[in-house]
Amino acid sequence: MSEQKLFAGHAVRRIRRANGLTQAMMAEALEVSPSYLNLIERNQRPLTATLLLKLAERYDFDPRTLTGSTPGGGVEAIRRRLSDPMFADLSIERVQIEDWIAASPDAAEAFARAFDRVSGGSHGSSGVSEGGRPATIEPESIASARREIERWRNHFADLDAQAEILADELRLANPDLYGAMIERLRVKHQLSIRILPFDVMPDRLRRLDLHARQLQLSELLDPASRTFAAAFQLAMLEARAEIDALVAGASFTERAGERLYRRHLTSYFAAAVMMPYARFLRACETTGYDILLLQRRFGAGFEQIAHRLTTLQRVGQRGLPFFMLRIDRAGQSSKRYAGASASPLVETDRRCPLWHVHNVFARPGTLLPQLVELEDGSRWFTLSRAVHPQTAVSGAIEAEFAICLGLDAKLAAPLAAARGIDLETGAATAIGLGCPACTRPDCPQRSAPPAGRVLVFNERERGMSPFAFDRD
Repeated sequence: MSEQKLFAGHAVRRIRRANGLTQAMMAEALEVSPSYLNLIERNQRPLTATLLLKLAERYDFDPRTLTGSTPGGGVEAIRRRLSDPMFADLSIERVQIEDWIAASPDAAEAFARAFDRVSGGSHGSSGVSEGGRPATIEPESIASARREIERWRNHFADLDAQAEILADELRLANPDLYGAMIERLRVKHQLSIRILPFDVMPDRLRRLDLHARQLQLSELLDPASRTFAAAFQLAMLEARAEIDALVAGASFTERAGERLYRRHLTSYFAAAVMMPYARFLRACETTGYDILLLQRRFGAGFEQIAHRLTTLQRVGQRGLPFFMLRIDRAGQSSKRYAGASASPLVETDRRCPLWHVHNVFARPGTLLPQLVELEDGSRWFTLSRAVHPQTAVSGAIEAEFAICLGLDAKLAAPLAAARGIDLETGAATAIGLGCPACTRPDCPQRSAPPAGRVLVFNERERGMSPFAFDRD
């Protein structure tokens, strides 16, 4: 796959102004012409690697901050907000939005935040959905952690590199990964692993007892979960410096978001130890991303594999750009990672009932493939399956979730699950981003009219949908 060009004019402009420089002064320092710098600031030219290094050396900043989210989530996110009916009388073209973001990035971000707050959306640009109107308010702690994860597109190269080194060391010590981790915890960190009965530890799945120097695991955990718990503990002990650096670079303003982000990074490292990047990507490509085979080969659960598939974005070794969604029976999402997919299916808090992600609860253990098409004509190939995080004891509540993996249908041909499906012209299920954001007419499944559309009533007729609305 080709590398994405880096357009970061708003960030370059911010650096220049923070240092009190004119365009001519900065251009002279970077050894480029003022007109070229002006084009970069207006996002009409990408940043080259050479210029990026010069910026980092002269103005002492982390180059990774230039890859952060564009003000307001970028041109498309601002356009989705402006598609709201309240702006229907305005004719705002794409080039005007581009000029606005380039000339006044902070004003564009302020508009996005104010619109999301007024329309009942989550804070920040990452929560934009349903034509710019997110369905629910996401707690700021969760929203801030998710923004940071998506800023990195859920790929942390330093963690992957260190996890690969650790995984190789463990394999040399013992081909059985779980056994090798038990031994490393015992020898290097003076920690033993003890499996405790449910009646001894009824309300915990994992507990670190520093007094007894034990990592105590519940007997409810299956083998994949026990391996992950051991890897998680190794991550806290051996990747602390790298994780601390990532957390510090995020500059969280409140503690809960920081702790959620830290937990995500620790889990990321643990999964990377279980599924080392190069070996995992090679296995994906040779098996056609066959999830069942990948589970068996790496001793991982379905959800662990699904999450790992969203992280394959190493420069020069990129995998397919999957997104992942985890929802419960009520349709509430508890995990969502867009990765490099840029899929709107991840951002919305409402989902179309015609999407098979809702059907898997009635078909446990079955992987449901589906080709779907959104109103904008984009096609997505999705795979959904129900999972149970751990085995519950008799009489207790058993957690159950639906996991959905998806990617652009144009890229899905290598998948074993997509064989025999015409991804370009074959029949696809027409879905929307939830009824309030969907303007498809005559949908018998519709539960609400589109937001901002005028309802139309005709006592002498009854259409397929319970709601008729002005389609103009």
